[in-house]
Amino acid sequence: MLKRIDLKRDYEKHKEEYLDAIQKCCEDTAFSGGKYADNFEKEFAEYLGVPFVQGVNNGTSAIHCALAALGIGAGDEVIVPANTYIASAWGVTYTGATPVFVDCTKDTWEIDPQAAEKAITDKTKAILGVHLYGQPFDFPAIKKIADKYNLFIVEDCAQAHGAKVNGKKVGTLGELGCFSFYPGKNLYAFGEGGAVSCKTKYHNDFINVMKNQGCNIRYYHEMIGYNYRLEGIQGAVLSVSLKYLPEWTARRQDIGNQYIKKINNPLIRLQKHPENTECVFHLFEIMVEGDPERFVDYMREKDIECNRHYPVPCHLQKAYAHLGYKEGDCPNAEALAAHCATLPLFPEMTDEEVNTVIKAVNEYSL
Repeated sequence: MLKRIDLKRDYEKHKEEYLDAIQKCCEDTAFSGGKYADNFEKEFAEYLGVPFVQGVNNGTSAIHCALAALGIGAGDEVIVPANTYIASAWGVTYTGATPVFVDCTKDTWEIDPQAAEKAITDKTKAILGVHLYGQPFDFPAIKKIADKYNLFIVEDCAQAHGAKVNGKKVGTLGELGCFSFYPGKNLYAFGEGGAVSCKTKYHNDFINVMKNQGCNIRYYHEMIGYNYRLEGIQGAVLSVSLKYLPEWTARRQDIGNQYIKKINNPLIRLQKHPENTECVFHLFEIMVEGDPERFVDYMREKDIECNRHYPVPCHLQKAYAHLGYKEGDCPNAEALAAHCATLPLFPEMTDEEVNTVIKAVNEYSL
C-alpha cells in the first residue's frame, strides 16, 4: 500500500548521515540542550534569516513560550482559527489566556481576517495565525488589523517550514514564529522538537530562561520555568535534515502542483493558493462531496492510504466546551471538517505513485 507519508524512505536514503550525527552526540554525551542543539538553532536562524532561534521540546511549547514572552496571560484573549490542530489553542491556554476561535475562509481554509477583526475585544492581545497545510494565511490582511488595534501577531509555522508570503519566509513576519519538528513535518526530528524564531534579544533571552527551568545560572531561578529544552540528539538529526529541506520543499511543490493541475473530479474541491504566497504542501487536503470516510475506504481499496485532518474543529472540541461555542459558529471550518480528506504527499513519492493517486481520485464517484 502507498502510505500517506513514508518516513522510512528518507531514513534509508540518508541513514549513514543520521546515525553518524547521533553517534557523535552520544560520544559527547550532549543530550539535553548542548552544542548540537545550539548548532541547529544557529543553522535554522540562518536559514530563516532571523537573528535568533530558540529550540524547544515541541511545537506546542514553542507557542506557549512565544505568547509568554509577549506578556500574555490570565485575563487576556488570543484569536485562534477554529480550523487548526488543537495544539495551536493549547499554547494559549497554557499561558492562562483564553483562545477566541474564529472561522476560516471558504477557499484558502486559513484564518478569515474579517472574522478575526469582528472577534476583537478590549481583552484581545494577539492574533495567532496558522499557516495550515503548508499554505500561508493572509498575513498582509491580518497585519493591517493587528496594527489598527495594536495587537501582536504570532505565527504558527508548524506545517509551513520554508513557505513564503511576498517572497519572505513565514516565521519572520510577525513578532515571533513557532515551529514543530514532529515526525512527518516538512523538517522533522526523530522524536519531538520545536523552535521559536525571534527578532529581538529580549524575546530570545526570555524564552531561553523560561525553557531552562527559569534560570540563567544553575540553581538560581528568575521566573517560573519549564523543562522545554531541545534534546541534543534531535538537534543533531535536525542539522542533517535541514541540509535537505530545500530539496524536499521543491519536490513537495512539484507533487502538489501536479495534483492541482491534474485532479479534475467535480466531487473534489481543492484549496486555493493566492499568487502572493508559496505553499510548501505539508498536507494536501481536499474537500469531498458526500461522506469523506467513503472516499478514504475507496482509496484504501486502491492500496492508497488517506486520512483526515481535522474532523472536529477546535471550537467544538469537548476540551473547550466551557467556552460555550456551538455548531454554526464557524460554518466554513465545520464544513471543511465534515468533508476533509488528505492525499499522500511526501518528497520520496515517485511520479508513478503521484499519477496513481491522481487517477484514483479522478475515478472516484458516488
